[in-house]
Amino acid sequence: MSAVAREVHGPEPGEVYLSREAIASRVADLGAQIARDHRGGDRELVLLTVLKGAIVFLADLSRAIPIHHRLEFMAISAYRGSGPRSDGRIRLLKDIDRPVRDCNVVIVEDVVDTGLTLNYLLKTLRFRGAASVEVCTLLDRPYRRLTGAQPRYIGFTATDDFVVGYGFDFRQRYRNLPDIHILAR
Repeated sequence: MSAVAREVHGPEPGEVYLSREAIASRVADLGAQIARDHRGGDRELVLLTVLKGAIVFLADLSRAIPIHHRLEFMAISAYRGSGPRSDGRIRLLKDIDRPVRDCNVVIVEDVVDTGLTLNYLLKTLRFRGAASVEVCTLLDRPYRRLTGAQPRYIGFTATDDFVVGYGFDFRQRYRNLPDIHILAR
Protein backbone atom coordinates (compact mmCIF):
# COMPACT_ATOMS: atom_id res chain seq x y z
CA MET A 1 0.00 0.00 0.00
CA SER A 2 1.32 3.45 -0.86
CA ALA A 3 1.90 6.07 1.83
CA VAL A 4 -0.98 8.15 0.43
CA ALA A 5 -3.37 5.19 0.51
CA ARG A 6 -2.29 4.33 4.08
CA GLU A 7 -3.01 7.93 5.11
CA VAL A 8 -6.49 7.80 3.57
CA HIS A 9 -7.49 4.27 4.56
CA GLY A 10 -5.34 3.61 7.64
CA PRO A 11 -3.48 0.45 8.50
CA GLU A 12 -4.27 -2.88 6.87
CA PRO A 13 -5.19 -6.19 8.50
CA GLY A 14 -2.08 -8.16 9.47
CA GLU A 15 -1.62 -11.72 10.61
CA VAL A 16 -4.60 -13.87 11.50
CA TYR A 17 -5.10 -13.85 15.25
CA LEU A 18 -8.12 -16.19 15.33
CA SER A 19 -9.15 -18.22 12.31
CA ARG A 20 -12.75 -18.55 11.16
CA GLU A 21 -12.57 -22.25 12.06
CA ALA A 22 -11.43 -21.56 15.63
CA ILE A 23 -14.13 -18.91 16.01
CA ALA A 24 -16.87 -21.17 14.62
CA SER A 25 -15.87 -24.02 16.93
CA ARG A 26 -15.86 -21.81 20.01
CA VAL A 27 -19.17 -20.13 19.08
CA ALA A 28 -20.76 -23.59 18.73
CA ASP A 29 -19.47 -24.50 22.22
CA LEU A 30 -20.79 -21.24 23.71
CA GLY A 31 -24.20 -21.73 22.08
CA ALA A 32 -24.43 -25.27 23.44
CA GLN A 33 -23.45 -24.08 26.93
CA ILE A 34 -26.03 -21.27 26.92
CA ALA A 35 -28.71 -23.71 25.70
CA ARG A 36 -27.84 -26.21 28.47
CA ASP A 37 -28.00 -23.47 31.10
CA HIS A 38 -31.39 -22.20 29.91
CA ARG A 39 -33.12 -25.34 28.60
CA GLY A 40 -36.43 -26.09 30.23
CA GLY A 41 -36.66 -22.74 31.98
CA ASP A 42 -39.97 -20.96 32.24
CA ARG A 43 -38.48 -17.54 31.51
CA GLU A 44 -37.89 -16.08 28.07
CA LEU A 45 -34.25 -16.04 27.00
CA VAL A 46 -33.12 -12.73 25.46
CA LEU A 47 -29.82 -12.19 23.69
CA LEU A 48 -29.02 -8.49 23.82
CA THR A 49 -26.14 -6.79 22.06
CA VAL A 50 -24.82 -3.29 21.75
CA LEU A 51 -24.50 -2.22 18.13
CA LYS A 52 -22.36 -2.59 16.03
CA GLY A 53 -19.28 -4.61 16.96
CA ALA A 54 -20.89 -7.81 18.22
CA ILE A 55 -23.51 -8.16 15.48
CA VAL A 56 -21.58 -10.86 13.55
CA PHE A 57 -20.91 -12.79 16.77
CA LEU A 58 -24.56 -12.42 17.82
CA ALA A 59 -25.82 -13.80 14.50
CA ASP A 60 -23.59 -16.87 14.70
CA LEU A 61 -24.27 -17.40 18.41
CA SER A 62 -28.03 -17.14 17.88
CA ARG A 63 -27.88 -19.89 15.24
CA ALA A 64 -25.84 -22.04 17.68
CA ILE A 65 -28.53 -21.89 20.40
CA PRO A 66 -31.19 -24.50 19.59
CA ILE A 67 -33.74 -23.25 22.13
CA HIS A 68 -36.23 -20.40 21.73
CA HIS A 69 -34.82 -16.93 22.31
CA ARG A 70 -35.31 -13.42 21.04
CA LEU A 71 -32.82 -10.77 20.02
CA GLU A 72 -32.66 -7.21 21.31
CA PHE A 73 -30.36 -4.34 20.38
CA MET A 74 -29.09 -1.20 22.05
CA ALA A 75 -26.79 1.53 20.86
CA ILE A 76 -24.84 3.55 23.38
CA SER A 77 -22.10 6.12 23.33
CA ALA A 78 -19.68 7.34 25.95
CA TYR A 79 -19.90 11.03 26.71
CA ARG A 80 -16.70 12.83 25.88
CA GLY A 81 -15.08 15.17 28.35
CA SER A 82 -12.95 18.11 27.30
CA GLY A 83 -10.10 15.82 26.18
CA PRO A 84 -9.89 12.77 23.93
CA ARG A 85 -11.03 10.35 26.67
CA SER A 86 -14.50 9.52 27.91
CA ASP A 87 -15.54 10.80 31.32
CA GLY A 88 -17.24 7.45 32.05
CA ARG A 89 -20.85 8.53 31.49
CA ILE A 90 -22.97 6.63 28.99
CA ARG A 91 -25.56 8.04 26.59
CA LEU A 92 -28.32 5.78 25.26
CA LEU A 93 -28.75 6.20 21.48
CA LYS A 94 -31.13 3.27 20.81
CA ASP A 95 -33.08 1.34 23.40
CA ILE A 96 -34.46 -2.20 23.26
CA ASP A 97 -37.79 -2.73 21.52
CA ARG A 98 -39.50 -4.94 24.11
CA PRO A 99 -39.19 -5.03 27.91
CA VAL A 100 -36.91 -7.58 29.60
CA ARG A 101 -38.84 -7.77 32.90
CA ASP A 102 -38.80 -11.37 34.19
CA CYS A 103 -36.58 -12.50 31.28
CA ASN A 104 -33.19 -14.21 31.41
CA VAL A 105 -30.90 -11.85 29.53
CA VAL A 106 -27.53 -12.71 28.04
CA ILE A 107 -25.59 -9.63 26.99
CA VAL A 108 -23.56 -10.54 23.91
CA GLU A 109 -20.34 -8.53 23.67
CA ASP A 110 -17.56 -8.51 21.11
CA VAL A 111 -14.92 -7.67 23.74
CA VAL A 112 -14.95 -6.92 27.45
CA ASP A 113 -12.10 -4.63 28.51
CA THR A 114 -12.50 -2.23 31.42
CA GLY A 115 -16.06 -3.36 32.10
CA LEU A 116 -17.35 0.23 32.40
CA THR A 117 -19.92 -0.10 29.59
CA LEU A 118 -20.82 -3.58 30.75
CA ASN A 119 -21.34 -2.32 34.29
CA TYR A 120 -23.80 0.28 32.95
CA LEU A 121 -25.71 -2.39 31.01
CA LEU A 122 -25.86 -4.78 33.97
CA LYS A 123 -27.25 -2.09 36.27
CA THR A 124 -29.75 -0.88 33.66
CA LEU A 125 -31.13 -4.35 32.89
CA ARG A 126 -31.38 -5.33 36.55
CA PHE A 127 -33.18 -2.05 37.28
CA ARG A 128 -35.61 -2.91 34.47
CA GLY A 129 -36.51 -6.16 36.22
CA ALA A 130 -34.61 -8.81 34.26
CA ALA A 131 -34.80 -12.12 36.16
CA SER A 132 -31.12 -12.75 35.44
CA VAL A 133 -28.40 -10.97 33.48
CA GLU A 134 -25.32 -12.81 32.25
CA VAL A 135 -22.58 -11.88 29.81
CA CYS A 136 -21.19 -13.74 26.82
CA THR A 137 -18.13 -12.20 25.20
CA LEU A 138 -16.11 -13.34 22.23
CA LEU A 139 -12.92 -11.71 23.52
CA ASP A 140 -12.09 -11.03 27.15
CA ARG A 141 -9.31 -8.83 28.48
CA PRO A 142 -9.59 -9.43 32.25
CA TYR A 143 -6.26 -7.70 32.93
CA ARG A 144 -7.87 -4.38 31.87
CA ARG A 145 -10.96 -4.68 34.10
CA LEU A 146 -11.79 -1.64 36.24
CA THR A 147 -15.08 -3.03 37.60
CA GLY A 148 -16.21 -6.31 39.10
CA ALA A 149 -18.17 -7.18 35.95
CA GLN A 150 -17.26 -10.73 34.92
CA PRO A 151 -18.52 -12.56 31.82
CA ARG A 152 -20.02 -16.00 32.43
CA TYR A 153 -19.37 -17.19 28.88
CA ILE A 154 -15.96 -16.38 27.38
CA GLY A 155 -14.84 -17.20 23.86
CA PHE A 156 -11.16 -16.35 24.11
CA THR A 157 -8.88 -14.44 26.45
CA ALA A 158 -7.29 -11.85 24.17
CA THR A 159 -4.09 -9.90 23.99
CA ASP A 160 -4.10 -6.12 23.99
CA ASP A 161 -3.48 -5.96 20.23
CA PHE A 162 -5.98 -3.98 18.15
CA VAL A 163 -7.95 -6.48 16.06
CA VAL A 164 -10.22 -6.30 13.04
CA GLY A 165 -12.54 -8.74 11.30
CA TYR A 166 -15.54 -10.78 12.44
CA GLY A 167 -17.34 -7.57 13.40
CA PHE A 168 -14.33 -5.69 14.80
CA ASP A 169 -13.55 -2.57 12.82
CA PHE A 170 -11.06 0.19 12.27
CA ARG A 171 -12.91 3.36 11.23
CA GLN A 172 -15.88 1.23 10.09
CA ARG A 173 -13.66 -0.94 7.86
CA TYR A 174 -12.85 -4.67 7.98
CA ARG A 175 -15.94 -5.85 9.93
CA ASN A 176 -16.69 -8.26 7.08
CA LEU A 177 -13.46 -10.26 7.31
CA PRO A 178 -14.22 -13.86 8.37
CA ASP A 179 -11.05 -14.21 10.49
CA ILE A 180 -9.86 -11.91 13.27
CA HIS A 181 -6.64 -10.17 12.32
CA ILE A 182 -4.17 -8.08 14.26
CA LEU A 183 -4.23 -4.61 12.74
CA ALA A 184 -0.86 -3.85 11.14
CA ARG A 185 0.52 -0.52 12.30
